Amino acid sequence: MVRTKAKTKPLVEIYTDGACSGNPGPGGWAAILRFGEHEKTISGFDPSTTNNRMELTAALKALQELNQPCRVKLHSDSSYLINAFEHKWLDKWIKNNWKNAAGNPVINPDLWRALLQENDRHDIEWIKVRGHADDEDNIRCDKMAVDEIKRRQ
Repeated sequence: MVRTKAKTKPLVEIYTDGACSGNPGPGGWAAILRFGEHEKTISGFDPSTTNNRMELTAALKALQELNQPCRVKLHSDSSYLINAFEHKWLDKWIKNNWKNAAGNPVINPDLWRALLQENDRHDIEWIKVRGHADDEDNIRCDKMAVDEIKRRQ
């Protein structure tokens, strides 16, 4: 009997960051995507937003760049983003009809729903990095996000 090797999902490393000038205010987001030797950077701007919204947007836009289901190591300095997945906040919010622990509506439900779809499509490891510390790729993403704001103001 000949065994066929199961197709392994490709591994993609992603770094993301969001920035805001004021909160709310003009914002930028950025991501670095790596697959083997290949690297792609993406970034964008929103004229009126919040820092958390930019953090979520960076992760979402990066995941949407992937044209097939992948294994993903997603690095972010956003505790809000990482904890929502790693500490099962999203499961609780959904169970409580998109209300948080205080009983208030969850902020950014549109982005959370889209991120949940991407989380279902990919095998994602959500990794928290220290912001503005010694992580070179986090620093690059921060600079790209801030540059998006500077270019448009």
